[in-house]
Amino acid sequence: MEPLLIVDAANVVGSVPDGWWRDRRGAAERLRDRLALRGAGEEIVLVVEGAARGVASVPGVRVEAAPGSGDDRIVELVAAAAGRPCLVVTSDRGLRERVRAYGADCAGPRTVRPAE
Repeated sequence: MEPLLIVDAANVVGSVPDGWWRDRRGAAERLRDRLALRGAGEEIVLVVEGAARGVASVPGVRVEAAPGSGDDRIVELVAAAAGRPCLVVTSDRGLRERVRAYGADCAGPRTVRPAE
């Protein structure tokens, strides 16, 4: 079973003060493109919300635009992947607790975005 990697775009983008707040959509697109370079072996889902909605999927990365809370969409995705290896990338403690209740593992933003 292919592992599922779910990335909390807002949380990961916000982890490095590189001016992301001036262009949230552009920052999410750069993260998406960085994720696409990871290679095969896992399904990658980038969850965006707010001003980052409208970011398109690319080969290797499916982008999910949350209609409301990105955290709620991430929990829905984890719940739907029951029994499948799942890693959620976020530093949000509340979200970590919610997805761990469904059996997901969690890692911090540096897993996919080293400090720049």
